[in-house]
Amino acid sequence: MLDAMDEPQTEKYASHDPNYIIRDKVYNFMKFINMGSIFVLLIFLVASNPSSATPSPTISPSNNSTCPVSMNYVQTVPWNISYCHNFQPLQSQYQTSTSLCCQTLLSLFGVALAQNLKKNSLFQLPNLPTSISCLQHFQSNLTSLSLPNNLVSSCFDPQQFVITPDICARIQNMEDWFARLGSTPQLDTACKPDLSDRNQCTKCEAEGDKVQQKLSAIDGNESHSQDCFYFTALYMAGVANQYGPESRGALSCILILLLNSQVDSRDSHRALRLGLFIASLAVLVIVLLGLGVYFWYIKRRSVENLLAYADLQEERFRLRLRPDTVLTWFEIESLVRATNNFSPQNFIGRGGFGTVYKGILPDGTMVAVKRLEESNYQADDLFYSEVEIVSNLKHRNLVPLRGCCVVDENHNLEYRGRYLVHQYMPNGSLQDHLFPTELDNQYTKKSLTWTQRKSIVLDVANALVYLHFGVKPAVYHRDIKSTNILLDADMRARVGDFGLVKRSSESTSHLNTIVAGTRGYVAPEYALYGQLTEKSDVYSFGVVVLEIMCGRKALELSSSGAPVFLITDWVWSLMKSGNIGEALDASLLVDKNCARNIMERFLLVGILSSHVMVASRPTILNALKMLEGDIEIPPIPDRPLMHGHYVMYDGDGSGMSSECGFVSS
Repeated sequence: MLDAMDEPQTEKYASHDPNYIIRDKVYNFMKFINMGSIFVLLIFLVASNPSSATPSPTISPSNNSTCPVSMNYVQTVPWNISYCHNFQPLQSQYQTSTSLCCQTLLSLFGVALAQNLKKNSLFQLPNLPTSISCLQHFQSNLTSLSLPNNLVSSCFDPQQFVITPDICARIQNMEDWFARLGSTPQLDTACKPDLSDRNQCTKCEAEGDKVQQKLSAIDGNESHSQDCFYFTALYMAGVANQYGPESRGALSCILILLLNSQVDSRDSHRALRLGLFIASLAVLVIVLLGLGVYFWYIKRRSVENLLAYADLQEERFRLRLRPDTVLTWFEIESLVRATNNFSPQNFIGRGGFGTVYKGILPDGTMVAVKRLEESNYQADDLFYSEVEIVSNLKHRNLVPLRGCCVVDENHNLEYRGRYLVHQYMPNGSLQDHLFPTELDNQYTKKSLTWTQRKSIVLDVANALVYLHFGVKPAVYHRDIKSTNILLDADMRARVGDFGLVKRSSESTSHLNTIVAGTRGYVAPEYALYGQLTEKSDVYSFGVVVLEIMCGRKALELSSSGAPVFLITDWVWSLMKSGNIGEALDASLLVDKNCARNIMERFLLVGILSSHVMVASRPTILNALKMLEGDIEIPPIPDRPLMHGHYVMYDGDGSGMSSECGFVSS
């Protein structure tokens, strides 16, 4: 389901609070997550203190308790065992238990817990000896697959799977579940079918999210929200789904277990027999109809060739048609003169899908000319998308599009391509001021004041409110980041680079196979599963707010390209330890006009907007109201225990695609 995920984990920032790891159980916050499935993620790790002075029970073969469920499924379900082939315990128990191998085994062990729930009505194992017995059988089956014999002892503490009343709404068994919730017909109906179907999976996840939130409200203890999250997942996989936790749908949708691409051998044999039968039938039909088809083809060949040629010409003509806009269509000669033949001295930077040059039109107007780098059909589609959408967007906080230029191969081969002409923003991008480089010494950039930062945050929020609520259908930008926020002469922010925009009506399901955006800013559910909503832009907005308030980049990499810092994790750890004020940029605190309580409010809105759980993020309209103090910021929900955060690569590091790798952080 997902591709290569074997990069090294990055280091967490737990030094601010020694109890941070224990309390949240969050080492990484995104590996296998989608918009709805954040409530069905992995399995069942009830919080325990790995550094407790009390020794953990060992998994000893002398224990004669019987495991209530069979572990033979370990050898039959098509899980990907490659992540555990070269397993070695890491420096600390916590690092080991949160490694990709251990987290995969945790998902796999969740199958047994779901089976036990269905068979014995218990959400976890009844006692410690039973837990030890089950883990012994679990390891035996892993060993049968030629995996190391220290996997279970390194990854798990048997005590963590033993039932206790102090978990979620004091639920221990199915009787307690129904006593707290009553019947759950909507959840049962949504999760009953085959969850290999993406639409069915999404419906199941949505209903599961509602139940998990209801349980958390009944419990009343915010620290138990993760436990309610796990119990809901167990119920969905073990009870609600008619195919059971060993089915491919439950494994991939609810338990988020990495599966092999190949199907079961029995299915392969069945498919082979069916394929041979169809092939034989096809050969017979071809033999019987071959002569007739041949003579028919000879007669129709000239007509078909003519139609194919006409279709090709029609497609080429369609791509050369100019969109129905009121923009100025420039001749390439005008842009060559304006930019001094695209001189390196006029180079501004590299934007989405092209390079940007400063230019001066004959009337003295300063413009920014973006030259798209490709002239294939895909680039043309992106170009026309940008022209059509941006030309109809009119707002104070958006970069105006002044005109366009199209040069085909028949006109001028040297300048063949597509061009966009924007209003020039003299103060560059937000990133230029937040993170100036040695190349920025052409003029001195002073650190942004609190007043300027506050204005920039509100300007970007207003721009997104317009895109999401001010036009119909709504427009999703998909690439909100500091380099795409430009500053005009008055240091007012304007959102630009609309090469990735998408209208909400383009996909009723909002599922997109091609993921676009920039790593560190892209919402997890969109990056991993292509699920695009207005909350995807809200996530990116939250990351930008944190950059502005903290003065640190969204993602920092080592010299080898491995992630070493993720701003959302760092600020989250400070908030959970009660030290959120330490996240503020030190230069802000010496500003005489600063108001620390308002600064911390902006930080909290950034944290809430970039929350890993889609349902926890506000709309951009509510985020703006929170920033302006019109409504209160709600309590920020905990983040569930997850595999780890995602980091996308596309070669040059500027963007990403759906064919991406992942590393833990």
